Amino acid sequence: MTQAGLSREDGDSFLKKLHEQPHQPISEWLRAPAHVQYEAFRMSDPPTQRPASRAEFQSLLERFKVSDERIELRDNFGYGVKEAENGDRLILIWQAHTEYYNYQFWHVPSSPASLLTFGPLTFPAAPVSLTPLGSVVCRLDIVLKTGALPSREEVRGQLPGPVLYGSRIFNEQAAVVTSFTPDNHGRERYWVSVGPLQGDHSRLKDIVDAVVRIETYYHLLLMQKPLFSAAIDQVYKFEQVHLQQREIITGHIGHANPETLQRWLNSLTQDLLKTNRMAGKLHFELSASIPYDKIVHATLGSLAEQPTASYRPISDYVLGGITGVAEGYQQLLRRIDTLRGGFEGIIAIIRTRIDLIVESQNLTLLQSVDKTTKSQVILQHTVEGLSVIVIAYYLAGLAGYVFKGLYEVGWLGNANVASAIFVPVAIGLAFAVTTFSKKYLHKKLAGEQPATNADKQEE
Repeated sequence: MTQAGLSREDGDSFLKKLHEQPHQPISEWLRAPAHVQYEAFRMSDPPTQRPASRAEFQSLLERFKVSDERIELRDNFGYGVKEAENGDRLILIWQAHTEYYNYQFWHVPSSPASLLTFGPLTFPAAPVSLTPLGSVVCRLDIVLKTGALPSREEVRGQLPGPVLYGSRIFNEQAAVVTSFTPDNHGRERYWVSVGPLQGDHSRLKDIVDAVVRIETYYHLLLMQKPLFSAAIDQVYKFEQVHLQQREIITGHIGHANPETLQRWLNSLTQDLLKTNRMAGKLHFELSASIPYDKIVHATLGSLAEQPTASYRPISDYVLGGITGVAEGYQQLLRRIDTLRGGFEGIIAIIRTRIDLIVESQNLTLLQSVDKTTKSQVILQHTVEGLSVIVIAYYLAGLAGYVFKGLYEVGWLGNANVASAIFVPVAIGLAFAVTTFSKKYLHKKLAGEQPATNADKQEE
């Protein structure tokens, strides 16, 4: 098969996977009344715990002896359907997300007249038990019933907590009531009256998905509040320290010596490292707050919530708990970035000051070297002049002995006159010898230097 054909098949497979709806086949197994329990867990190590949660779900399916024909299992989503002898149905759903994974357990009784209540699932099989692979985000207990919403007194007896919240959703076809208060099992209870389904059982999954999505991201937002509160105090202390350091450094940097500058630089570098560590942790923990906040608002909007008599709107509680939270997280991250930029700026100023001091010292050293070099040149010229005189003196002395010998032999009429005449000649010879020697040495050194460089390049 050609490369173009393979690419086309890969593209078709990707588009098919992109547009498929993995939840859709579950709808054919659903009906009301139903009892749903939901659990979500935040993973501390998603790359490791995500496949581990999938393996846990597989073991759960094996424990309930779910047949392969009623199992759908993918990388991040899976479900299985188990039917008991009395006709009751248990639907197990697992889904892994970027930061958390969750389970939904649906108990769908065989008889529409079954009286479902909150609490443990009454499906006639082994109880559902899980080993969390992370911290618990939320646990929900949802009862879905057909017909109209019962009286407030009846609902009041089923839901713990001082205040009840309820709204009509999806064009007033369904009603949801909750107290947002965990029961003895640590689960928040939801009473859902689905109204007339008219054969559209997929709306049951839509209602449950909307409820669990709001609760999950609501809790994910608020789970970071302890970290946020602790970080606020820590950032405040860093800001105070930085302001004090900046005032001291600004007032004394003009006349600070290198030792003081180095001490400031070490202290600020340590503070910058601490700030970077804190910023990295907070960015990792809080950066998703804005998307989570948008998911909660978008899901509330999709419910088309309408107020119900005798109940406070559900959105009042949810929005009251998260309003300003995500923006507060982002404001903290901006404060940390500003603090980090302040540390980096003052460190850059100190380093510039140190560089200027070093350059000034280097300039002074170069001036001293230049002065020393000039003195050496003058001294060298002086020594060379003295060398000419000394050489001429010795040449004249030696010539004097020669002239005296010639005078004694009779070959020369006056030795003193000859010595006197030879003095300028001796000076000229001394100057010639000195000049020739200096040129010879320069030429020799200039010839040795290229040869040395060539040897190094060859090595």
